[in-house]
Amino acid sequence: MTDNKPVDVVLIGGGIMSATLAVLLKQLQPDWTIEVFERLGDVALESSNPWNNAGTGHAALCELNYMPQGADGEVDPGKAISINEQFQLSRQFWAHLVREGQLGDPSSFINTAPHMTFVRGERDVEYLKKRYESLKDQPLFGDIEYSEDSRVINKWAPLLMRKRRAGEPFAATRVHTGTDVDFGALTHKLFDAAVADGGVGLNLNFEVRGLKKHKDGTWGIRFRDLVGRTPGTVNARFVFVGAGGWALKLLQKSGIPEVKGYGVFPISGQFLRTDNPKVVAEHTAKVYSQAAVGAPPMSVPHLDTRVVDGQASLLFGPYAGFSPKFLKNGSITDLVTQVRPHNLVPMLAVAKDNPSLLKYLIGELLASRAKKFDALREFMPTAREEDWYLITAGQRAQVMKKDAKKGGVLQFGTEVIAAADGSIAGLLGASPGASTAVPIMLDVLKRCFPDELASWEPRIREMIPTYGETLNGDPEKARAVMASTAEALKIAD
Repeated sequence: MTDNKPVDVVLIGGGIMSATLAVLLKQLQPDWTIEVFERLGDVALESSNPWNNAGTGHAALCELNYMPQGADGEVDPGKAISINEQFQLSRQFWAHLVREGQLGDPSSFINTAPHMTFVRGERDVEYLKKRYESLKDQPLFGDIEYSEDSRVINKWAPLLMRKRRAGEPFAATRVHTGTDVDFGALTHKLFDAAVADGGVGLNLNFEVRGLKKHKDGTWGIRFRDLVGRTPGTVNARFVFVGAGGWALKLLQKSGIPEVKGYGVFPISGQFLRTDNPKVVAEHTAKVYSQAAVGAPPMSVPHLDTRVVDGQASLLFGPYAGFSPKFLKNGSITDLVTQVRPHNLVPMLAVAKDNPSLLKYLIGELLASRAKKFDALREFMPTAREEDWYLITAGQRAQVMKKDAKKGGVLQFGTEVIAAADGSIAGLLGASPGASTAVPIMLDVLKRCFPDELASWEPRIREMIPTYGETLNGDPEKARAVMASTAEALKIAD
């Protein structure tokens, strides 16, 4: 493909973010032309792949890192509520597409999996009880349960309690309406829907090599067909870079000043996985705990039910590691080649201020398989090594950015980088990531298409009824919306 006539939109990367934006734009502006470029042979092979992430519908129901304990000992539910609100937007959009017949059977990508938190030791038990007390009266968390009773927790997740040491303090919370999401399957379905609507071209094995702003305001995208090694170009009025860790590299090539000062720090990982049907049948939940001291929030240990292609498995991890690549299929030079004069100081400041993280990563790299298995046994005392095997998870490129006080900070979250004129935008960072793809892409629309947004808003509200609103302050509406999406998606209400 080499065409000087501009297309309306180019999406770089074949993950859940680009897929979501493609469908949103086709719903809002069906006459626009969209081209998608993915450097691998299929979509959803990096972070959106179900085996490269935990598949949790991140709604802050069980993830303790969204509610850290303050210096005064108190816990603030604000961030947890905000993330849950975002996930409700994603649920509404998916439910709309299911009702419209565009995603097929929802059980192919979303299933009920109770979300639990399990902690041990008096200090963590006290914290978890405070967290429960701060959430139980919030409408979006109204069905959260708390227990320190081994008999109750055994009913919720028996594998956690068998052969547990007598007299050990422990506690758990449970939300039975949690979900397991196969973002790989969802990504495929979204792209299928976008392509079927017409006007969307999906170009696999095409690697974008350069971006240049033309005088007329369009972007020239230079690419290469990796199969035939044929180069080509295309012009676009708008570009979205949803290329995972490589988004930074491409945004740097674009030359937009908004990306100055940014860098990314890649963290790789592994999971222990079992497909033993006897073991899998005894655990139907996603159970999170506390991260180790000095560990990044994304390394919170969890024992998860996963349903991929209709087959249930269990994952435990993640075990953090290090690779200089920004993607699993990236380059070993990624970490070095991102360095620019404008981001060197923030990156050095991050290295200086995070010795505990570096120590943790080195410890994880040196950990033997036996040591990794010991971590699983802390969760599941009856685990047998022969039932489990290690799989490699996806790369998480955490954002490093300028900070007025510290020089630079490591940010655990996602951030949209957009040019001042709205002609190009990209997404950096990881968790909660895929679960909040819909609100993140709505933010892209708001920032990059201010002139069109007013005419789009009625259609957005048809698809996402609470767009621009919050649910947690309206208990009746919260219950109604969650019940409606649960019915459409065939998940627990």
